[in-house]
Amino acid sequence: MKSKYQYIIIGSGIIGLAIARAIKQIRLAANILVIDKENEEAAHASSRNSGVLHAGFYYSADSFKAKFTVEGNKALKEYCGHKGLAVNDCGKLVVAQNEEELDQLYELERRGMANGSNVEIIDEKQALQYEPNVRTYKKALYSPDTASVDPKHVCSAIKKDLQDMGVNFSFQTKYIGKREGGIKTTKGDFQANKIINCAGLYADKIAQDFGFGQKYTVIPFKGIYLKYTKNKTDVKINIYPVPNLKNPFLGVHFTKTVTGEIKIGPTAIPAFWRENYGYSSNFKFGELFDIISQEARLFLTNAFGFRDLAVEEIKKYNKKYFIGLAQKMVRGIDPKGFTEFTEPGIRAQLLDKKSLLLVQDFVIEGDTHSTHILNGVSPAFTCSFPFAEFITSDYILGEL
Repeated sequence: MKSKYQYIIIGSGIIGLAIARAIKQIRLAANILVIDKENEEAAHASSRNSGVLHAGFYYSADSFKAKFTVEGNKALKEYCGHKGLAVNDCGKLVVAQNEEELDQLYELERRGMANGSNVEIIDEKQALQYEPNVRTYKKALYSPDTASVDPKHVCSAIKKDLQDMGVNFSFQTKYIGKREGGIKTTKGDFQANKIINCAGLYADKIAQDFGFGQKYTVIPFKGIYLKYTKNKTDVKINIYPVPNLKNPFLGVHFTKTVTGEIKIGPTAIPAFWRENYGYSSNFKFGELFDIISQEARLFLTNAFGFRDLAVEEIKKYNKKYFIGLAQKMVRGIDPKGFTEFTEPGIRAQLLDKKSLLLVQDFVIEGDTHSTHILNGVSPAFTCSFPFAEFITSDYILGEL
């Protein structure tokens, strides 16, 4: 493998893969290396997410998320169709529980219409036609374009496409630090004209090595889903609650997977280190100290309601309570049918260290030598193709 490249991409999650694809679509001869510290592509959030292709109605119109979700939904469906990958076009209902939440439903409709999303407010009788088991207060928001895919299969297909186009991959290759004209890794030094940081949970740390992202830090939140194994028929459609639009989490909801299975979740439990999937997995004491220090500060100040959020999320470790939240959105579901938890995922949520607010949108920083994608969280998977094309044309490509 050559040690000099035009582009080195750090991280083989969906954003890193999509950027490599976007570069190759414009410059087929581009010499690209994708490195990843894991054994295979998309080992973290890109394969540990819900698999939902979002429809673009949660996000304020001036955001990257609003700009790219609707287009990304269509692009990934087209890609899956071309590759013979399964898509479950089941749609989504967002349900209300009281009068106050009705106002939020209409706000979601306004956002969706501003973003070009296909959404409509329907009454309870109409909602029951889409989902006979749904429970809502007077109205619901219907999104026919919400769908589900298998994110791991999608990432695997993109990786194969890239290999066919001549993109180089180096796995078990951990970024160690910046060097003049390139990077240091556990497999030696690599030179590049341009470094593209798509490292997810460690994107802030790498950005700071290059002089960017100084005002931010990642706060990890653990997401867990609970599978309903009794049958695949008790719920036919994605059912979501009205979210708290002051934070980026969507609340416990019913997801229909690409294979028609039913699951509820996710949690958004504050984690204690960046890859805190289990009690000791990938434990790093330095991370524990840094993150607990930040979380203690947030807890004491109750910034953005963190104290309330943390208490509420920790309660979801109680299976009965967790199931109870989901039961509010349906007319009937067997609590004994929820029998197993899915593999947990970690959300690499960016925090503004000065304002103590969670960053709601994607963040891009860089210069002619490096580009850094920060806060690449949901709906980054849905947005990935058009977002990558935007980053490539506006931030990455130049005369090399």
